[in-house]
Amino acid sequence: MPYVIGADLPDAPAGERFRALLERPQILQMPGAHLGLAALLAKKQGFESLYLSGAAMSATMGMPDLGMITIEDVCFFIRQVVRSTQLPVLVDGDTGYGEALNVMHMVRSFEDAGAGAVHLEDQLLPKKCGHLNDKKLAGVDEMCAKIAAARRARRHLYIIARTDAVASEGMDGGIARAQRYLDAGADAIFPEALTTRGMFEEFAQRMPGVKLLANMTEFGRTPFFTAAEFEAMGYAMVIWPVSHLRVAAKAWEGLYAQIAAEGGTQGALDRMQTRAELYEAIGYHAYEELDASLIRTVVPEGMPQQG
Repeated sequence: MPYVIGADLPDAPAGERFRALLERPQILQMPGAHLGLAALLAKKQGFESLYLSGAAMSATMGMPDLGMITIEDVCFFIRQVVRSTQLPVLVDGDTGYGEALNVMHMVRSFEDAGAGAVHLEDQLLPKKCGHLNDKKLAGVDEMCAKIAAARRARRHLYIIARTDAVASEGMDGGIARAQRYLDAGADAIFPEALTTRGMFEEFAQRMPGVKLLANMTEFGRTPFFTAAEFEAMGYAMVIWPVSHLRVAAKAWEGLYAQIAAEGGTQGALDRMQTRAELYEAIGYHAYEELDASLIRTVVPEGMPQQG
């Protein structure tokens, strides 16, 4: 059942609910779902937390993932996902949108929007996707200052420090940075763009007792692993950040090509969510029941034939 206006709200803050999910023995699976409808469909499949990818949000706005979107842009996406599902979400905080004071502003803004967790990365602007080449890293002290600022500003937000250092500084460098980030106040670590099973296993073995996040993105540097495989390697969380957008964008492209070629959508109906399915997903009738002045909608079935 989707969340509707007037429904019961969770008692605990989102950060506390996110932390509680991580206290369970099984890995926390978070598919990307940065739009309200996508979030509802993911929740319907039983997911208890979702991920908001900076790359997905940027692409949705028609821009590359180069750290160009703003805190308020991201809060727009957070609010719609949280309002529609009431799930504790993990949000991509990029590099924190500036220095320590900007990070503090980001933390409070994300909390106010309803986020449960955020991850910060140790790149310099203009930042790049973690699976691309020639990333420029911030100094360790600079990153630690951002983490400490986030920790000071948060009321409940769960803070994950992402390091892109393994690609340029090796495993020793990545581990050393991760330990400094934990000392600065991070709750968990996100080692980005590891390229082999052995690397994932080594990172986890060298950070015993630390909550680790794995990134299972397509068309990147990480081979395909399942959630169960990541769990066996010692990871507490896994995200599929942009998978939903890749599938949707490919479908949009196919639809537009079909309209251009055929002059209509009549050949695409078997690939569409029906009106009834959409209304069920968004709780249309539940909203109608909140207002006695609305007459319950009768949903048309099928398509009328030409007369």
